[in-house]
Amino acid sequence: MRREQEFIDGMYARVDALRGDTETAVTDALAQGSTPMQARLERDILVAERSGLLAALNAVDGSLCFGRIDLASGTSHHIGRVGLRADDTDRTPILIDWRAAVARPFYLATGHTPMGLRRRRHITTSGRTVTALHDEILDLGDETRTGHEDPSGDAVLLAALNSARTGRMGDIVQTIQAEQDRIIRAPHRGVLVVEGGPGTGKTAVALHRAAYLLYEHRELLAKRAVLIVGPNPAFLGYIGEVLPSLGETGVLLSTVGELFPGVKATAADTREAAAVKGRAAMADVLAEVVRDRQALPEPVIAIEHDREILMLDDDLVRVARERTRAAGLPHNAARETFEGHILNTLTDMVAERIGTDPYDGTNLLDPSDITQIRDELAENPEVWAAIDQLWPRLTPERLVADFLADPVGHLPDEDAAAVRRPVTRAWTVADVPLLDEAAELLGEDDRTARARADRERRTQIAYAQGVLDVSYASRTYEFDDKEDEDSEVLSAHDIIDAERFAERHEQDDHRSAAERAAADRTWAFGHIIVDEAQELSPMAWRMLMRRCPTRSMTLVGDPAQTAEAAGVGSWAKILEPYVEDRWVHTRLGVNYRTPAEIMELAAAVVRAEDPDFAPPSSVRSTGVRPWIRATTDLPGAVAEAVRELTPAEGRLAVIAPRELHRKLAARLDGVTAGAQPDLTRAVVLLDPRQAKGLEFDTVLVVEPGRYGTSDLYVALTRATQRLGVLHTGKPPKALATG
Repeated sequence: MRREQEFIDGMYARVDALRGDTETAVTDALAQGSTPMQARLERDILVAERSGLLAALNAVDGSLCFGRIDLASGTSHHIGRVGLRADDTDRTPILIDWRAAVARPFYLATGHTPMGLRRRRHITTSGRTVTALHDEILDLGDETRTGHEDPSGDAVLLAALNSARTGRMGDIVQTIQAEQDRIIRAPHRGVLVVEGGPGTGKTAVALHRAAYLLYEHRELLAKRAVLIVGPNPAFLGYIGEVLPSLGETGVLLSTVGELFPGVKATAADTREAAAVKGRAAMADVLAEVVRDRQALPEPVIAIEHDREILMLDDDLVRVARERTRAAGLPHNAARETFEGHILNTLTDMVAERIGTDPYDGTNLLDPSDITQIRDELAENPEVWAAIDQLWPRLTPERLVADFLADPVGHLPDEDAAAVRRPVTRAWTVADVPLLDEAAELLGEDDRTARARADRERRTQIAYAQGVLDVSYASRTYEFDDKEDEDSEVLSAHDIIDAERFAERHEQDDHRSAAERAAADRTWAFGHIIVDEAQELSPMAWRMLMRRCPTRSMTLVGDPAQTAEAAGVGSWAKILEPYVEDRWVHTRLGVNYRTPAEIMELAAAVVRAEDPDFAPPSSVRSTGVRPWIRATTDLPGAVAEAVRELTPAEGRLAVIAPRELHRKLAARLDGVTAGAQPDLTRAVVLLDPRQAKGLEFDTVLVVEPGRYGTSDLYVALTRATQRLGVLHTGKPPKALATG
């Protein structure tokens, strides 16, 4: 143990020096910068170079190194969360990054296939102090013993599984199992589906895969970023510290309801409304809604021009509309074409009236006269009012809001009644894919974007001119009293003008790739990871596929846990419209979270509907069976059970139907109904959907008879130690006999 402690001490001496070097460099950049803008640029470059490493150092200060491999050749390598090198000329590795190829035997080597190793050592630390060593002998012919041998090789894994939860997911980098490692390091091109039941580590594998891909394909993915889509905000908070602890910050975490810039879904749909909105057919419905906004006169539009009345009738506008549609452009982008057709039509009307010889019918106007007529029409507000009526500029928000306020005519009556709502209503998660689809159908009139860019550029040039003027005034003041009036010292005015100065800085975008991606609906991500992928609707998949044209994706989920009304559930149905059969499926079959006693009860619930259901096999048993109790005083029984079950360390979750939360919270200290749950608190109140992907030491499931099978299966499989069930009415048959 002494040798390992000396290594840890030396490693952290290097870490502290690195921290100090970075802080000094940043301070120097700020102090020496010729302008605040230049200082900020230099600081950002320095921080960007080391941000991943410093994030990891700050997040896992006490457990940076967790292992050592001793090779048959006699050399050894220490394995850690990030790589560290010495300051000598050849940059000797001090700590090997867990993602490096040389570290892979730490996860895969066995006594049967030692992969060149003599010994694998797990190092446990508390802060910077080594507290335990666990050695696995892989070369059975090596008789050397250290006194730290672990015959089973499972001590570190079991200690991690039995440790108290904190309300935040920890990384599994120290205990990655062989089946997980193969998925983490799988080639990143194409679609990889990772299926597994509760507790199989699907989410942890997906997050570590993101870290691995960013390590292995840094140049590509650092520019394009990785998107991780989770089922709800609580889940994103739960996993939010994993990747920073592994040194990775170039990742955007989002729910489906946050993927449309400027919109955040805060309202909830009924199950029926979510199902209707999620159907793939909604893409055709919205396309029809857009076409309906490309109107025809009813029956004519009268335009007063130069004391004459011009009549735009159905036939004339229909021709202009069909010619515009033939170009195949999105609605807003096509408006310029439609404007041209209408102006040409009106120009022909005026030219025919004023330029036709009454005797022989010949046109007396030359091209310049025609151009003048068109220009005059283009200045007539009534012309533009007519165009706005016939081909209005539309925003996705306005189009979808108007459609949902009056869907009759576009949907069957029953579906229309399900989705109808006031225009002022907040957005729901199911609305966001509709907004994205609308944005694709509408496009953008780039004349507006160009005008906006031109205004911004003029503002930047004016600002740059102000900076140069201040610089020139300062220099003039400095040399006013000097004898050498023809000083050779140059000012900024002498070497650059305002326009070029603005150009140099208008391209400086100091946001990370993830930050830029979050603000850009058209961003193409380098890789997308979707957790609880079985829950996404066909419309949500259309949105995600747009964001990954290369189809480089990792999908994680369990069809047995599909609960959303619009969830696709089947991997083939999800992927065939986009990649046909060009996807790889793999399955995790070992349950690391849920003890065998709890898993037996949860599996019985599913088997009541599907006798062939095969749950993942649990790696451990606690000897504590779940209990099921009936009560006539539900809030009181919940409060009493919480007092009984709350662990000295760790976390307890009360999982109950949403309509009971207010009554239950009133009896639970420090618990608030309706708020976003704080998973770091000792007791949290959730509904089954909020509990997806989470785990707690102890779980109390309330009124299981009100859940669907999938929701109940999720609720019962969140516990790592103990489970209790309370009910007032008749429980599901599987629980009544459990």
